[in-house]
Amino acid sequence: MPELQRLDAGHAPAVLAFELANRAYFAASVPDRGDAFFDRFTDRFDALLAEQDAGVCAFHVLVAEDGSVLGRFNLVDIEDHTAELGYRVAQHVAGRGVATATVRELCRLAVSAYGLRTLRAATVHRNVASRRVLVKAGFVPVGPADPAHMGGKAGTWYQRDLVDAVASEDRRGERHRSR
Repeated sequence: MPELQRLDAGHAPAVLAFELANRAYFAASVPDRGDAFFDRFTDRFDALLAEQDAGVCAFHVLVAEDGSVLGRFNLVDIEDHTAELGYRVAQHVAGRGVATATVRELCRLAVSAYGLRTLRAATVHRNVASRRVLVKAGFVPVGPADPAHMGGKAGTWYQRDLVDAVASEDRRGERHRSR
C-alpha cells in the first residue's frame, strides 16, 4: 500500500526518476519545469530540503511498496497557519483516486503535524482533473488566480478551511467504522 512520507535526502533518486518519467505528462497540464530543473536537480533538491528544515515548506512523496514515487504533495509558503498546496501524481496512477485520497490525508496531516488551519491551491482552468481533486477533497473556489502565477494561463484559487472540516471527517469515519 502506498505511503505518504515526508521528503528526505534518501528520496532524491526516486523523485528524479518520477519527474523524468512523467515530464511530458505533466507538461500537458502545467508549465514544464524546464531543462535547468533536471540539469541542476541535486542543487534544487538540496534547496527544497533546506526550505523544509527552515519550516517554510513541508514536502511529501507518495511512495509505492517498491520504493518508487507515485506523487508529490507539497505545502509551501507556510505562514500564519496557512499554506499553499501543490501536487502531482504519476500518469500510471492518474484517474484512480490516488490524488484525492492523498490530498485528504495531507489535509489531516496539515492540521496535526503542522498546525495549519487553511490550505489554498491554484489550478489552471484547463486542468479539469486537478479541479476535481480539489473539489472532492473539500476545497471551494475563492477567486481568480493571476495568470503570472499560473504560467500565463487563466486559473482559479481554491481554499479549504481545515480544522472544522477535518474534525467532521474524523467523526464521519468513526461512525462508519462502528457500523
